[in-house]
Amino acid sequence: MVAEPGGPDDEKPQSDEARSAFSVPAGTDRPAPPSEEDHPTSEFALPAGLTPEPQGPDSGSGSETTGSAFALPSTYGVRDSPPAFTPAHGIPMVRLTKEAPWQDRMRTMLRMPVAERPAPEPVQRHDEAGPAVPRVLDLTLRIGELLLAGGEGAEDVEAAMFAVTRSYGLDRCEPTVTFTLLSISHQPSLVDDPVTASRTVRRRGTDYTRLAAVFRLIDDITTVEGEVSLEEAYRRLAEIRRNRHPYPGWVLTLAAGGLAGAASVLVGGGPLVFVIAALGAMLGDRLAWLCAGRGLPEFYQFVVAAMPPAAMGVALTLTHWSDVRPSAVITGGLFALLPGRALVAGVQDGLTGYYITAAARLLEVMYFFIAIVTGVLLALYGGLQLGAELDPEARFITHDRPVVQILASMVLTLSFAILLQQERATVLAVTLNGAVAWIVFGAMARTGHLSAVAATAAAAGLVGLFGQLFSRYRYTSSLPFITAAIGPLLPGSATYFGLLGVAQNELDRGLASLSTAVATALAIAIGVNLGSEISRLFMRVPGAVGGANRRAAKRTRGF
Repeated sequence: MVAEPGGPDDEKPQSDEARSAFSVPAGTDRPAPPSEEDHPTSEFALPAGLTPEPQGPDSGSGSETTGSAFALPSTYGVRDSPPAFTPAHGIPMVRLTKEAPWQDRMRTMLRMPVAERPAPEPVQRHDEAGPAVPRVLDLTLRIGELLLAGGEGAEDVEAAMFAVTRSYGLDRCEPTVTFTLLSISHQPSLVDDPVTASRTVRRRGTDYTRLAAVFRLIDDITTVEGEVSLEEAYRRLAEIRRNRHPYPGWVLTLAAGGLAGAASVLVGGGPLVFVIAALGAMLGDRLAWLCAGRGLPEFYQFVVAAMPPAAMGVALTLTHWSDVRPSAVITGGLFALLPGRALVAGVQDGLTGYYITAAARLLEVMYFFIAIVTGVLLALYGGLQLGAELDPEARFITHDRPVVQILASMVLTLSFAILLQQERATVLAVTLNGAVAWIVFGAMARTGHLSAVAATAAAAGLVGLFGQLFSRYRYTSSLPFITAAIGPLLPGSATYFGLLGVAQNELDRGLASLSTAVATALAIAIGVNLGSEISRLFMRVPGAVGGANRRAAKRTRGF
């Protein structure tokens, strides 16, 4: 017997996939519709009983629906409209010349509004899927960490990070540099989520050889002729981190002694003073290394390092040697401790607009200076209690030994360069730069009888000018050519006599001398930065065609 179509035998049970997960199961009653409170209306819906106003033909759209947010308002008039954003002649296109170093090209990009930056021209190749964004950002942060830890300014670190990301094809990247934190954000598009990464700089060290190697890596990454993959960049970065310092520890100790001895000759000391000042500085350096090995902070390391030179000067006073100047011994020891590198970097960050980093660097300089003051004052107070008669009038004695002082300035600069772990190829250039700085200072202050602060600023300006030119010639950082060259200009003598006045309870004279030391230090920092900026006026710097080459923030009368 054949069943009729549509009968009960023709009904087959449905599978689980055929039934909807939201359908009401068989055998249950359909629930009542939810009340209006469970499903509130949209806050953008019109209330009940209110009819929308019909749109007229002048409202910008002929539809009966609500007008678009981009539609012109009803009160809009062509005569009252503001001028167009785009000028009649168009927006000038920015062309970045390939001949300019990457520092100048990226600094131009950083000082340019985001809307006017040209699209990146990827130098390094990647697959069709695009660059590996997290790896590129991580590599950029690691490179920026080495630069910031080595003493580079915040603007130069941001320029380096910007150069790496653009070379690997990442557009819309914004690096941010503070004293201890590096961060970078990449916005793929207007609808994609941004990718942000950060890295903390916990340890700082002075190794300009490592700094030069990082600059060479960045130059290879940004060069069209070189092919540096991400794996190759990571490998070279690991080699840079593992490389040993170019000079062993005992050479650094001898360099500290040579710096202090040469500084004592600059302020009028003789051969015996040179030896005693060198011994005091070497003893302080070894004690500082011992404190560092025990985990003491840098503040206490500076306190300990400042005490042996001051104690030797006090001991010479107690022996009543007439042909030995204790003030020259103490001044030479201070030259080896004054934080000139951090001071120049702090003032440079402030002048370029990185105020948070500048404030942190200057606070670090203040702590180091207080540590030096503490160590020297402890030794001076102890000497005064023992009956030592330190002569504050010794600073008014003039010493006209130009040839000896020029040679001493060269020895001081050479020793300073070794302490900064510079490459051997750059030592000669920075030594000559330091000699030029002292010749200019001596000609203006000693021969021309001009203000010592003004002479220091002029000499520091030449140091910055020549250092920037040297760095562009060698395509590397300017710090190795500048930091050691300002060594002969540091205010060691003014600092000592200011501390001596405080120790002898003559606060007016002591504070006046310390104010001179602070003014001299600021003159060095500002002069170096001004010389570096002036040097860029003579360089071919990329920028807008027919416009300013290197834009900066415009500000008038403080508002």
